[in-house]
Amino acid sequence: MNIYAFIMREKITFLGIETSCDETAAAVIRENKNGTADILSNIVSSQIDVHKKFGGVVPELAARAHLENIEFIIDKSLRDAKITLDEIDGIAATAGPGLIVCLTVGLNIGKSIAAFSKKPFIGVNHLEGHALSPGLENKIEFPYLLLLISGGHTQYLIVKDVNQYEQLGTTIDDALGEAFDKTAKMLDLGYPGGPNVEKFSKLGDKNHFKLPEPIINKAGCNLSFAGLKTAVLRESKKINGDDKMKFSLAASFQNTINKILYKKTKVAIKTFKEKTKKKEVKLIVAGGVAANKSIRENLSNLAKETNCETIYPDLKFCGDNASMIAWAGIKRFKKNLVDDLNITAKSRWPLDKEAPYMKGPGLKL
Repeated sequence: MNIYAFIMREKITFLGIETSCDETAAAVIRENKNGTADILSNIVSSQIDVHKKFGGVVPELAARAHLENIEFIIDKSLRDAKITLDEIDGIAATAGPGLIVCLTVGLNIGKSIAAFSKKPFIGVNHLEGHALSPGLENKIEFPYLLLLISGGHTQYLIVKDVNQYEQLGTTIDDALGEAFDKTAKMLDLGYPGGPNVEKFSKLGDKNHFKLPEPIINKAGCNLSFAGLKTAVLRESKKINGDDKMKFSLAASFQNTINKILYKKTKVAIKTFKEKTKKKEVKLIVAGGVAANKSIRENLSNLAKETNCETIYPDLKFCGDNASMIAWAGIKRFKKNLVDDLNITAKSRWPLDKEAPYMKGPGLKL
């Protein structure tokens, strides 16, 4: 196979597969002549009902659900796209980071399809999928500033190109999505936690509780949410099931998150300008928590103040989905970053391989 003949083609079409956590997803994406994507299909099977009674994702149950659904989801994605495997140029599947038992399901079937069809295979970093996802609908030039906020990651990165990232800051303890989910659990707001915190925060007084903004005055772009989460736990024990107080605590938590992100993103914008010598900044906000409308409004206000442009993926591309995986696969394919079929799943896979591993208590700042 002459890979360069494929790369020179204008319209490259990929099948994407995503099973890193609790969504079973497949999509068929075609790059169009404008450099954005034609979404031929985007199928996501949620496992919310499977995990709801446990208040969080149970890895073994998630993997079992992936195994039960993955073949149907892939077949549906091809049927909805009105396309056959022969017309696909390559296969991309999430290879990490995520839950190993879940990743293995999508990765193995992706490799099997690639081997059977003799198509190129790309093992995609789930975080790169998020990082490049706004490009599905927007023509975006490198470099840009990325705020990646999800259930497992919270990072500021300079996206220099496909496969080229520089981390400016990260959480030193809990990811932002994790903090939302734990807050929802402490306040008994139901599952999934993040959307419910946002929903019920609208019914409360955001100024009622004074909550901490951990390491907000420390230099740099690192973040911390563990102390905020502990403060919510402490206050939640005092409200004795009072719904009004519960909603006000959710509102105060959301408001505190907004203040933290406003201040730290302002630092990240300044740092981006210093490092890239760019006067104009494009701030990309991606990941599952990027669906939070309060955060979007907050960061859009910051963008007006700092004269930068904010770009968000469409809501359907914020959470885990296979469109972003197929798109990242296309972008890596065009750089000739093709994997062999020996690639294995990775539970941890940083975008910036030179960045120190920051997560964990007791870090010296």
